[in-house]
Amino acid sequence: MIEDGVPPGDQEDAEDPKPARRRWVALVKETAIVVALSLIIATVVRIFLVQAFLIPSESMQDTLLVGDRVMVSKISMHFGDVERGDVVVFEDPDNWLRRQPESDGGVGDSIKGFFEFVGVLPDDSEGHLIKRVIGIGGDTVECCDDDGRITINGVAIDESHYLYPGDEPAQEDFSVTVPEGELFVLGDHRSNSGDSRFNGSFSEDLVVGKAFAVVWPISRWSGVGAGDTFDDVPAPE
Repeated sequence: MIEDGVPPGDQEDAEDPKPARRRWVALVKETAIVVALSLIIATVVRIFLVQAFLIPSESMQDTLLVGDRVMVSKISMHFGDVERGDVVVFEDPDNWLRRQPESDGGVGDSIKGFFEFVGVLPDDSEGHLIKRVIGIGGDTVECCDDDGRITINGVAIDESHYLYPGDEPAQEDFSVTVPEGELFVLGDHRSNSGDSRFNGSFSEDLVVGKAFAVVWPISRWSGVGAGDTFDDVPAPE
């Protein structure tokens, strides 16, 4: 029976707020579960599969520009060694960045750090560097031959595919034999890069992953590679 134009069910809800409260609580619980699962999945992807990094400096121009977001594959680190020509993100080996002691940035930095950790925001690359691998363990890297090119194990490489326009392969002569298990890296913008020329090689264990694509801004969508630059380089003796 309908009394006063109100259906019995609605009349009960109007008199008893508990059913409405239970529906609201259930909605909140479902939303919390979805958000938690999304964050867990994003975190797993970030830790084991791929991670976005924000390019903070000009050392890899014009391959990577300041503000670019690059995707870095961590899968490749589980199934193969780093190769010559790879653009890699690695942990600061020994204060290459000349960083000052970190201070507590407050709640804002904590929130930003959390969303970077779970993969919602790109990592701002603090404490990390991104460079191109020129020499791997056992390689002898020298600069320069009569034509001003870097040689690896006696073979000159043509770096015009990625070298910053107007830059020379190096501004000074050097000859380095890379220790086993270590990497010799250079920035593509040689005149504006603090790299292995000044800091030496570092352990391959510090590599976080290999950059494979620029994904932001959209106008910069592209792959990251070295072409055939290193194809003719022989294995170290």
